[in-house]
Amino acid sequence: MAAALQVLRHLARAPLSPLLWGGPLARLASSMALAEQARQLFESTVGAVLPGPMLQRALSLDPDSGQLKVRDRSFQLQQNLYLVGFGKAVLGMATAAEELLGQHLVQGVISIPKGIRAAMESAGKQEMLLKPHSRVQVFEGAENNLPDRDALRAALAIRQLAEGLTADDLLLVLISGGGSALLPAPIPPVTLEEKQTLTKLLAARGATIQELNTIRKALSQLKGGGLAQAAYPAQVVSLILSDVVGDPVEVIASGPTVASIHSVQDCLHILNRYGLRAALPRSVKTVLARADSDPHGPHTCGHVLNVIIGSNALALAEAQKQAEALGYRAVVLSTAIQGDVKSVAQFYALLARVAGARLTMPGAGASVEEDEQLYELAAELQLPDLQLKEALEAVVGTRGPVCLLAGGEPTVQLQGSGKGGRNQELALRVGAELGRWPLGPIDVLFLSGGTDGQDGPTEAAGAWVRPELISQAAAQGLDVAAFLAHNDSHTFFCRFQGGAHLLHTGLTGTNVMDAHLLFLQPR
Repeated sequence: MAAALQVLRHLARAPLSPLLWGGPLARLASSMALAEQARQLFESTVGAVLPGPMLQRALSLDPDSGQLKVRDRSFQLQQNLYLVGFGKAVLGMATAAEELLGQHLVQGVISIPKGIRAAMESAGKQEMLLKPHSRVQVFEGAENNLPDRDALRAALAIRQLAEGLTADDLLLVLISGGGSALLPAPIPPVTLEEKQTLTKLLAARGATIQELNTIRKALSQLKGGGLAQAAYPAQVVSLILSDVVGDPVEVIASGPTVASIHSVQDCLHILNRYGLRAALPRSVKTVLARADSDPHGPHTCGHVLNVIIGSNALALAEAQKQAEALGYRAVVLSTAIQGDVKSVAQFYALLARVAGARLTMPGAGASVEEDEQLYELAAELQLPDLQLKEALEAVVGTRGPVCLLAGGEPTVQLQGSGKGGRNQELALRVGAELGRWPLGPIDVLFLSGGTDGQDGPTEAAGAWVRPELISQAAAQGLDVAAFLAHNDSHTFFCRFQGGAHLLHTGLTGTNVMDAHLLFLQPR
């Protein structure tokens, strides 16, 4: 087994040669090497956005003068610096911040996912762990990325720290993906359970992250600029690791340091769209009515500097560079993949067919009908930064292997009670779509993974698939359609070929949404 892994790693260091495609055994070896390269590229994607290096690039401290520089702004530190944070990457961010800021840091409070310290310790990631005598108090909560009583306690501790600051103080706010669930502080009389139930109902009916956050902000003490308001008149510097398409600071973690631009009418429109307005608890109606009649109107956040320090685009740029080093023609398609996971899967499968045809038959290509279908699907998904035409043109001029990269966060509409996550469901749907038609003399692999290392309530980051998935699953007695009907993708991949297609990274300590890698290799 060890020898086989050494062979795989050797193969993964170089682009796959067409000479490897001589027979079934050679095809299997090449397939395994391609899967290994896919895993390596995903790890490169994650490695580009680890919290420590990103924070060190964003902050610089002059030890002699005590001047803290953030982008083009400078702040004088004199035992007046406080820190709060919330999100999946915040433990590593806080560790790096405390190491850099030293004695200037007076006190800190962070809210991080339950079990993440133990996971980092067992993985040997000491650089992600606070020192024993840290000035930062740590709360763990939001198990399975759902707000809970532990996260509520953390949010209230963060609010208390912020409310005690003066005009001479500076509050450093560390924000990353998962921050919304880790900062639940409902406006009374709304309870945590009521807010959580409403959020679950919206998510199950297909609400976007933007819509979910609009509702969360309206019902929260700290979201939608509430934390910045609590910290006033202190100066606030917010360092943000983006997990939202387009990096809108008002949406990431529901914008605790960004004044909300949404009205009560926006909330009611969303609730109407998903048929939930009539079923609202009395407490929610009370809070919305109170906000609608607030004579002070929305507050501003002029005392805040918000800085994006890491994003999906940065991660994919690193993956593109690594893919090119391995001999691939690599193109970033989009960093804004969103929409229903079924449509996204159809898009990727059709893209594989169209791009594959252009790669193996430059003069012929896919049919005009398939080209039109691909562009129609792309238009339906409404991806603002999609480089589809450029990607297909690049494929035509390529004779070797191609890697198309994308990122974002598709939406899964829950229909069953199975176990899975959007990355595993997307991979399974792409695999099913790829098996619907012959792809010609080309080998295809698709990988989808969450950069945080946890896809839904599972221990996998995602999964990878090939066009043979349907036939190979059938040979094992696995009905792909039945698993998809129950949103049971994780159970499928656990049973399929002994779980070999699952992507396991463990918790990574970062989060910039998902990465999608599509490999096309001429035979």
